[in-house]
Amino acid sequence: MISAGRLRRLSGIYIDFSVRNPVPIFVYRKWRNADVRSRYSTSYTSIHGERPSAEYAKQRRESLENKFGHVVGNFSSKSDSIFSNFGPFLALYRAAIISFHVAKLSMWQLFVHDIKKRAIKFRETLIRLGPFYIKLGQALSTRADILPNAYCQELAKLQDQIPPFPTHVAIKSIESQLGMPISEIFADISPQPVAAASLGQVYKAHLRSGELVAVKVQRPGMSVSLTLDALLFHMIGGQLKRFAKARKDLLVAVNEMVRHMFEEIDYILEGQNAERFASLYAVYPSTDLKKVPNNRSVEDKKENLVKVPKIYWKYTRKGVLTMEWLDAIKLTDEEGLLEAHLDRKELIDKGLYCSLRQLLEVGFFHADPHPGNLVATHDGTLAYFDFGMMGDIPRHYRVGLIQVLVHFVNRDSLSLANDFLSLGFILEGADIISISAALQKSFGDESMQSRDFQSIMNQLYDVMYEFNFSLPPDYALVIRALGSLEGTAKALDPEFKVVESAYPFVIGRLLVDPSPDMRKILRELLIRNDGSIRWNRLERLVEAISEEASELVGDSPSSQQGSANTFGWKSFDTKAVVGATEDLLLFILSEKGLRVRLFILRDVLKAADVFLDDEIVAHIFYDQFAEHSKPEGDDLLPRVKNGFYYFWEAVRMAPEIWTTMLFRMALRPEFQNFILDILSALVTHSKHRITETAWIFLSRLLHKVDS
Repeated sequence: MISAGRLRRLSGIYIDFSVRNPVPIFVYRKWRNADVRSRYSTSYTSIHGERPSAEYAKQRRESLENKFGHVVGNFSSKSDSIFSNFGPFLALYRAAIISFHVAKLSMWQLFVHDIKKRAIKFRETLIRLGPFYIKLGQALSTRADILPNAYCQELAKLQDQIPPFPTHVAIKSIESQLGMPISEIFADISPQPVAAASLGQVYKAHLRSGELVAVKVQRPGMSVSLTLDALLFHMIGGQLKRFAKARKDLLVAVNEMVRHMFEEIDYILEGQNAERFASLYAVYPSTDLKKVPNNRSVEDKKENLVKVPKIYWKYTRKGVLTMEWLDAIKLTDEEGLLEAHLDRKELIDKGLYCSLRQLLEVGFFHADPHPGNLVATHDGTLAYFDFGMMGDIPRHYRVGLIQVLVHFVNRDSLSLANDFLSLGFILEGADIISISAALQKSFGDESMQSRDFQSIMNQLYDVMYEFNFSLPPDYALVIRALGSLEGTAKALDPEFKVVESAYPFVIGRLLVDPSPDMRKILRELLIRNDGSIRWNRLERLVEAISEEASELVGDSPSSQQGSANTFGWKSFDTKAVVGATEDLLLFILSEKGLRVRLFILRDVLKAADVFLDDEIVAHIFYDQFAEHSKPEGDDLLPRVKNGFYYFWEAVRMAPEIWTTMLFRMALRPEFQNFILDILSALVTHSKHRITETAWIFLSRLLHKVDS
């Protein structure tokens, strides 16, 4: 039982100062009870807010379904649609080929039970069935909510392995689409395609006006072929689902994938995508300011580090796309990069920055940045090609993606499970606690931040499959884009990890965006749900800011030798940092920040205890004893010193801005009260500690005299 004399009332809270680590008595009990409840409930006890709702994700899914419709289902409602639209012989012939391969799979199902062997057979069958099924397999490789992990890994190996069609067929298609002889369009055209894929191929040509262009020609009959295969798949999809042990209705996911396939073969749409992408991200020469769109500043254009080929609309139709030819080097061409004297790290930084802007800042993104679609020009600029597969995610999902990344780094499995609920990965009523436990187990002993994206996803695939996740349409493309980005970057740096590399950008977004949802994520990064401070995370953040300050004032060695952050995208805006700091302090001083203040108070008293033991008593008398009995938290004082040093370096970068903000805070009554509470607590607590330390000191002194 604690006597009233040993308690002191601070800000309406009774605290026991007679112990080494004071904790508010009744609040501690409330936290313990809340912690127990959180193990058996999906409700939040976090200081940051209530449990997120999945309502937005539900409405978003319904909106996409209403907008695009069920592409396959609309046709399949008519039993004779295949024959009426494509002719009986074509439909029967294709149906016979597909049925033959499906029958072989059915036979394999009876005799082969090893899931890896079945996955290999499934992939090989899709290759034999042609472009539609190859594209389908590539899309399914990221859908662990549909297929087991073994199938996802095997389908990730799929490549476009279709031989090019004859050039005379391509020329005939160009003439038919553009309505004029090839000689009136091009001065010359390459006799063979320079690149070929499952849906089309590319030729190099000169226009009659002299411009060097790339001409993309769609494979003949592709629209008919894709539609026919989609309709036939609707008939045999059930058997494929059983063979692959698909968890969900495979046909629903196929409807979504078919929509993307038809967008890929609409070259007018691809040209529009390219121009929209260029307006958002492409580089503009600094000497040609008139070409910079009105809504973009000179500073913005300096940060845009990619190039997009110009579209020649006069020679573009739904099946033919004519665009500017860009001489470039593939990122897998080591010799070419060396000859051009291109810095690999700089290329990675440019590509990562542009990709993160797409996914986390703007929302319109290239969904397939593999080495064939992302190349380097000879002047070091990155160039994007092939804008058929694009994603466009709303702000809710962009913020959700940042939140997921922060919770990954924090290893906060319960918040992560609630993120998945908010984003529509799981349905309302799902067992959040079980999902949280499975996620915690998947983290393992390694830091999630230090692992590559594919290994993280492989761990999550098992959880997604076990708990019947359902990926929203937007996020299926996001996962594909991140996987492709990391694979491309690994061609330049085998040690590249997209999650770890993206972290500085995420921190920058959290600091610069003052919106309530982004401020909430910043608080979650630095403050645990129970209100305690993540001091190690805060220390690293202040250190990163101070290092930039040192570079700006010229004190850092890297400022003399040059920084890898050539374009400054990993830098922190000083005003944004000060603004974020002020918002964080205001939250701590608010009613919601009560528990945070209590934990800060506890940590201050703990630091005072360590200082008293290590810096005063130990140095006065028993240094030798202190060396052999390291107290708990013996690294606390160096970290506190480092924290103050880093903060001072940050203040040096912009003393006027920091001083103004700190002066505003000092004038607030709640800030003054909190400082008085800390000082009062230190005085009260020190009375007990000094008395205790004096007796220990006297005892050891007598012991030494006797000896």
